[in-house]
Amino acid sequence: MSVSSRLVDGMNRRHFMSHLAGAAALASPATAFTNSILANATDMKKRHKAAILLWMGGGPSTMDIWDLKPGAATSGPFKPISTSADGIQICEHMPLMAQQMHHMSLVRSMSTREADHMRGRYYMHTGYVPNPNVEHPSYGAVVAHELADQVPDLEIPPFVSVGSGSVGPGFLGMTWAPFVVDSNGNVRNMDMGIDPARLAQRLEMLSAIEDKFIGEKRGASADDHAKVLSKTVKLMTSQQMDAFKVMKEPKELQDRYGNTGFGRGCLMARRLVEQGVPFVEVDLGGWDNHADIFKTLSDTKLPELDKAMSALVSDLADRGLLDDTAIIWMGEFSRTPNINGNGGRDHWARSWSVAVGGAGFKRGVVVGETSSDGKEVVTEPYSSQDLMASVLKSLDISLETTFTAKNGRPMKIANAGKVIKELFA
Repeated sequence: MSVSSRLVDGMNRRHFMSHLAGAAALASPATAFTNSILANATDMKKRHKAAILLWMGGGPSTMDIWDLKPGAATSGPFKPISTSADGIQICEHMPLMAQQMHHMSLVRSMSTREADHMRGRYYMHTGYVPNPNVEHPSYGAVVAHELADQVPDLEIPPFVSVGSGSVGPGFLGMTWAPFVVDSNGNVRNMDMGIDPARLAQRLEMLSAIEDKFIGEKRGASADDHAKVLSKTVKLMTSQQMDAFKVMKEPKELQDRYGNTGFGRGCLMARRLVEQGVPFVEVDLGGWDNHADIFKTLSDTKLPELDKAMSALVSDLADRGLLDDTAIIWMGEFSRTPNINGNGGRDHWARSWSVAVGGAGFKRGVVVGETSSDGKEVVTEPYSSQDLMASVLKSLDISLETTFTAKNGRPMKIANAGKVIKELFA
């Protein structure tokens, strides 16, 4: 090779290397940006809004839990204790929750109109009284419908109900129906018990039938059914199903929640929210205490509630999830201030309490007041739709949203309830 050729070759190499260095310098910010996104992907996924409803089926006596009346003729034997929130006292049988009340707030001025179990359950879940002409969507369906797009890679249904069937999706359609599991994460009919190849053939045939139905324009029901089928197939093979396996958690944490169905359900709720599920409902029934109420509460119901609920609140807070996750504790109504002849309390919807926390809620506050005997709300009363509107606001869901029912009638989200202003800073 001649000297001139070597010079040209050297110049070409230097020229190429200079361009390569320049390209690398230009690519550097983009590469750093990409690496930053990847490094923060988990955190970005975590920063989605979600809600956990702790449903107390049967109607818990809130004046024996959140709004005690010591010295009143209607008072039971329980004593109030101080909590981590200045000025808030709750039942002595809730010592663990007492340590978490700086994360929570109480609305002691609920006054609702339904003291029948089924009607009250429907009303508190939907914000609407039952109507034979329209089926309204529940909390879970509404929240899932509005927040599902936050986590586009979510394969688990966006509304999970642990331990009970909850209230359904109403006119929003079966896509938003509750996905029901037990507290061990078992899902009925998920194991088909056949060879994967044969299952694939069957699904292909079923898909062809579904496509024919949709092609014939059979309406929204056919479309919904096809969507549910598609999601079910994905779910059967999804690694996200691990979120239901609470036994994978360290034993120490499982013990903290409690070895009960409700405890496992609350732990599952945290795992599901962490995975990206926007709404989880966990059921704790057994509050219809018409007889022997105080022994039932002190020996079983309150210790079980106290352990699981306090673990859930603290666990969410420790993991940085509480700021984006609303917690709602409620039943269909409360129980009478007067104690009946069987040592129990009967149905009562006129004056009672709910507990909320997390997400955009102000924490460590009490809203409203009942009379000294617990029989009346003496401040502004709040309804189911007011509570629902407040929960939606805490999740940054627009209260201007209007749905259209199947009969063509416009339906304002949360039944146009008013926000409980004291719950927000």
